[in-house]
Amino acid sequence: MKALVLEDYKRFSYGEVPTPQPGKGDVLVAVKACGICGSDVHGMDGSTGRRRPPIIMGHEASGVIADVGKDVTAWKQGDRVTFDSTIYCGECEFCRRGEINLCQNRRVLGVSCEDYRQHGAFAEFVAVPQRVLYRLPEQLPFEQAALVEPFAIAMHAVARGASGCPDAGAPSSAVVVGAGMIGLAIVQAVRQIGCSRIIVADIAQERLDLALKIGASDIINSSKADAAQRILEMTGGHGVNVSFEAVGVAATVDLALRCLARGGSAVLVGNVSPSTPFPLQLAVTRELTIHGSCASRGEYPACLDLLAKGSLQAEPLISASRPLAEGAAWFDRLYRKEPGLMKVVLRP
Repeated sequence: MKALVLEDYKRFSYGEVPTPQPGKGDVLVAVKACGICGSDVHGMDGSTGRRRPPIIMGHEASGVIADVGKDVTAWKQGDRVTFDSTIYCGECEFCRRGEINLCQNRRVLGVSCEDYRQHGAFAEFVAVPQRVLYRLPEQLPFEQAALVEPFAIAMHAVARGASGCPDAGAPSSAVVVGAGMIGLAIVQAVRQIGCSRIIVADIAQERLDLALKIGASDIINSSKADAAQRILEMTGGHGVNVSFEAVGVAATVDLALRCLARGGSAVLVGNVSPSTPFPLQLAVTRELTIHGSCASRGEYPACLDLLAKGSLQAEPLISASRPLAEGAAWFDRLYRKEPGLMKVVLRP
């Protein structure tokens, strides 16, 4: 099969590699669309340590089942599917509790780290366990279905944040720090649970403008203004109920905490940096709640349904849909932070 392989840091090849063979409980998916995730872009230069060459990256994908293992009975050739990016074991303590994102034996498609190498979906075919499969609504195009993974991450993060609200209800106000793909998905997800005041902070004006179009009520360009001060002014000096940090660097984590009202909750989703300074006294004296949010935990079916209905919008976030053979060039454009690019989807 043809695949886009990260042969060395910042160097790709596009060519023939062996086609994966499905195990007895696996399916072979003919990939129709696969999105380039920010984690792939960050990983291609070696900075994260989770894309060690050689590796076929790609974990935001959809396609059609091409073959099934001998123990697979619920799926057949021709089924339109997507799949969880997390390959969970289904047997450990966390999996038995339904906490599949915390699986002790988890692997992530398209990731190569110290512990494992799991080739992903920037290829004509990918083999995945049947337990991570989800059926696509007929009316949902493959390119949009490929983005269910970031929307599921967003829905999981919003559920984490809502759990800290009074009576586990919707927050009356929220801040989303970072208007990348995950941040913009969070904007839509938090709107779905009834939050009416959604403030988005970022340094890229074109991304902030897009945030307004898909549901943000207010935007702040933090390269031109003191974002924490502006959020306090917008909220009568109180701060917001919940913040969602979708970048993962020191300045954005600090903002996500400083914009909170007393007793507020921060949900940390971004993790570009392995560690950041922490405003301990602020968190203690304001009695803040800090949630980590990792991947997703069963949110795929709800997200697929909302995408099919148009309640969640993937199409405005897709900047380009191009052949997989052009993948190296599009990775380079994303790595250089070309203005106007959000989500690029590659088609094998």
